Amino acid sequence: MRKLIIIVSVIIVVDQLTKQAVASMVELGQSVTVIDNFLYITYVRNPGAAFGMFPYQTAFFITITLIVAALILYYYRTLSDNHMWLRLGLALQLGGALGNLIDRIIAAYVIDFINFTIWPPVFNLADSAIVIGIGIFLISFWRNIDLKEERS
Repeated sequence: MRKLIIIVSVIIVVDQLTKQAVASMVELGQSVTVIDNFLYITYVRNPGAAFGMFPYQTAFFITITLIVAALILYYYRTLSDNHMWLRLGLALQLGGALGNLIDRIIAAYVIDFINFTIWPPVFNLADSAIVIGIGIFLISFWRNIDLKEERS
């Protein structure tokens, strides 16, 4: 459980610090070039879910996030320490979900700022943690990486 708390805490702190830095240094809607024609810091407020779907459904998103967080915690606790990849995937998902939850509770929108020209939606570090966590979890689950390690 200690590793979970550390991973989740780091994700939340870094996510919130980067969002606040962008909000304080970049005007809403402004883009700042990081790598020309590839990566920009673009400050947007997203009142919806991924890709701006279902805008202004804040109570719904808060409720769903709390349910998902509870399920992640429950499943995490059922896994032995040998299931390190599954646990890492869940920790990343939880940290990202809680990072965005904080935004929704405080402001009813999520601050997004990472803007790759090859991927139209603007996103944030919490979103990245969720997607990477899901990827690690699914690959580990499908390939039974943890079960092979457990048998060794």
